[in-house]
Amino acid sequence: MDEIWDCIVVGGGAAGLSAALVLGRARRRTLVVDAGRPSNAPAHGIGGLLGHDGRPPAELYAAGRAELAAYPSVDVVAGEVVAGRVGEGGFVLDLADGARHVGRRVVLATGMDYRYPDLPGLDARWGGSVFHCPFCHGWEVRDGALGVLAHREPGAAGAGDRAAELRAEGVHRSLLLRAWSDDVTLLTDGPAALTADEAATLERAGVVVDERPVAGLDGPERALTHVVFADGTRRPLDGLLVPVTLHQRSTLADQLGAATRPTPLAPDAIDVDLFMQTSVAGLAAAGDVSAMPSVANAIAAGSMAASGVVRSLVLEGL
Repeated sequence: MDEIWDCIVVGGGAAGLSAALVLGRARRRTLVVDAGRPSNAPAHGIGGLLGHDGRPPAELYAAGRAELAAYPSVDVVAGEVVAGRVGEGGFVLDLADGARHVGRRVVLATGMDYRYPDLPGLDARWGGSVFHCPFCHGWEVRDGALGVLAHREPGAAGAGDRAAELRAEGVHRSLLLRAWSDDVTLLTDGPAALTADEAATLERAGVVVDERPVAGLDGPERALTHVVFADGTRRPLDGLLVPVTLHQRSTLADQLGAATRPTPLAPDAIDVDLFMQTSVAGLAAAGDVSAMPSVANAIAAGSMAASGVVRSLVLEGL
């Protein structure tokens, strides 16, 4: 605890490694604490990342850590930050193994928990034939029979505002998925209650609506071949787009007093400015904790957060 780091980066995924690289190149004493649980670990590859399209996530992160090794001012440790507070000299962070570190600045890149429908057979196929982002995974299932699972919530059935919002989301995602296939089915998991305009829009786009309650997914290993309905009938599918909500994986932002805001995907995204600075001076947040989830966005956010950290340190004469 004797050393005060210029910056502690909490998280060793795309955002955290990107931030550490910028800090290392600026010769700032930086500690990266990596819990080893990147959000996209189940994915078969990273879709749409320039220079790394289709590369397995683990390979990208290993390459990033290897690059950091060239910068003597950056240390990377395996561990999990379990508690934090603002103290003398900066931010005091406690690790699960009992270690304690102090940083003048902190970048939170702790990632989010992706919560998707509790559906038998979904877990095994998550990140492959079952996905939440067509821009990341649509190419791999192009021209196949694709499904869109409607986002249903208890108490949201009927014609209320929330029910209308959920219907609109399902319609929008079905139309979007048509960019990758002409064979798209909206699975409403019960009565669709579509408006006349919604039904007409889907019909013009060639999207089929199937109202049968969904019971599970089937196929060999991670592959998807069928959706199984509650009545035992099945529909062939090669890929399924499902709704997700993102929730903070770590309580560290809350412990340090950072403000949050709701987004279309997350009820508790960390509120940041253009330089990824939170409501707490000296505390930045990058990656899907504060932005739309994608590796490209995370890398950009980590770089921006680190640039803001360096600028603030220089302005303080540190």
